[in-house]
Amino acid sequence: MIRINLLPHRALKRKALQRQFFVVAAAVALFGVGIWFIVHTLLADRIEDQLARNHYLEQKIAELDKQIAEIKKLREQTAQLLARKKVVESLQANRAEAVHLLDELVRQLPDGVYLKTVKQTGQRVAITGYAQSNARVSTLMRNLESSPWLEQATLVEIKTALQNNQRLSEFQLNVSLARAQASDGKPGAKPTRTGLLAPASTPQHTSSVAAAAGG
Repeated sequence: MIRINLLPHRALKRKALQRQFFVVAAAVALFGVGIWFIVHTLLADRIEDQLARNHYLEQKIAELDKQIAEIKKLREQTAQLLARKKVVESLQANRAEAVHLLDELVRQLPDGVYLKTVKQTGQRVAITGYAQSNARVSTLMRNLESSPWLEQATLVEIKTALQNNQRLSEFQLNVSLARAQASDGKPGAKPTRTGLLAPASTPQHTSSVAAAAGG
């Protein structure tokens, strides 16, 4: 017995192919949506983790900035304290400087020399006075050079002057003050020529000494 198919087989085959296409397209779309969701979730997690790290770093940076500011403030305070300490140590080491200076000038003053002014500016001492002769000025300079407290006596000017109808030599000289620096570090010790200590700031002393001949 022969069977004859009267249905439109081409239309049925076309519909089957269309259904197959739609199924494959839906599967591909679902697969793509799944991939997109997974990638989006991973990126979102990473972004959230990175934002959390950034927030943590910002907090730590803010804390470090505060610590740096405190350290800077402490350093400034330390520098101020060290500067004050140096000033105090300098004043303590040289508190008797003016007394030693005047005492040494009187000791080294030769006969026939009269001092008018003694002015200290830092380590330099400017001396003006009168002498009976130029030779006595030279003697004074030699005496100052031999003093353990004074050194580098330099004559600035010498000229003839009349005082009380008497012809005298008016002189001006500079001398350096040897700072007190003991070998054991104690202030006020006898100074040495090899170790000079110049403080950061030394007050200025202005004194007048009048000595009779023979000091």
